[in-house]
Amino acid sequence: MIDKEFALSCPLPVTHHKTVVLGHGSGGRLTSQLIHDLFLPAFDNPTLRKLDDQAVLEMDGARIAFTTDSFVVTPLFFPGGDIGKLAVYGTVNDLAMSGAKPLYLSAAFIMEEGFSIEELTQVTHSMAEAARTAGVAIVTGDTKVVNRGSADKLFITTSGVGLVPAGLSISASNAKPGDVIILSGSIGDHGMAVFSTREGLEFESAIMSDTAPLYALVHAMTQAGEVHVLRDPTRGGLATSLCEISSTSNAGIEVYANSIPVREDVKGACEILGLDPLFVANEGKLVAMVAESSADAVLAAMRRVREGRDSVVIGHVVAEHPAMALLKTEIGGSRILDLPFSEQLPRIC
Repeated sequence: MIDKEFALSCPLPVTHHKTVVLGHGSGGRLTSQLIHDLFLPAFDNPTLRKLDDQAVLEMDGARIAFTTDSFVVTPLFFPGGDIGKLAVYGTVNDLAMSGAKPLYLSAAFIMEEGFSIEELTQVTHSMAEAARTAGVAIVTGDTKVVNRGSADKLFITTSGVGLVPAGLSISASNAKPGDVIILSGSIGDHGMAVFSTREGLEFESAIMSDTAPLYALVHAMTQAGEVHVLRDPTRGGLATSLCEISSTSNAGIEVYANSIPVREDVKGACEILGLDPLFVANEGKLVAMVAESSADAVLAAMRRVREGRDSVVIGHVVAEHPAMALLKTEIGGSRILDLPFSEQLPRIC
């Protein structure tokens, strides 16, 4: 017989698995565990240890940013974008988060036997247009075809290189007490656009993905003032990015719920589905930690760029509670932000 004391208790999340589960791809706690327990020990080096979205490498006097990413989104096409546009913008944005100007990309396609050539053409044309918009060239690549049923239509892997200006040092480890936290716009748009399309959900207005290249915005910011940290909150959303930054910098983070913009249609969709928009993916937004003395100038510069016109201050980096991110709620309380255990929205990017 079950002891009454424990009859209604919630089981602790399973944190160790003998096989890969969807949560390992969530960008949350299981992803972090996989990286720290498996990949970091196997490949350990000082550059990888920084765990930024890109590696910044010194080569013959130049500072090169290098990144790689894979895209497995389903469906392939969604309001505001598709897997091709996502692959290009997602990669150039990872480069831009170091302050680098993106220059060149590679693209590898894994296609399932039976995949429509018409859809493949749509994707490649979309990638080409996105590359022109982002000012990069796709200079090399690879193609593979797997047996029918061995994949889900199309997966794309992209890598990118860019140049980091001299004197610029932006990293998740650079957050300092006193920094002002700035968000470039509303959160949750991409995740809800993809999920609602996938599930055939209809709302009063179509939710559009925010997929966009962010280098022009980053360039304006770095020209305007002292930027310490940049992160595009993709998988795991804004809350996961804040948790990662606080942990890497060993700094306290405080953000204010009533300052974080969420579109009404996204908020309504999240409420219906029981999702927290703080943990929903974005593909055209960034969060920045900026020196207090530069905050006004950086915010003004952001608002002059299309991708940053809705930028707002959402909080501060503090000396208290190091390595912890707190959300100050609308009713005056505090909520600890933590990495999610499971995959809230799988196959979102």
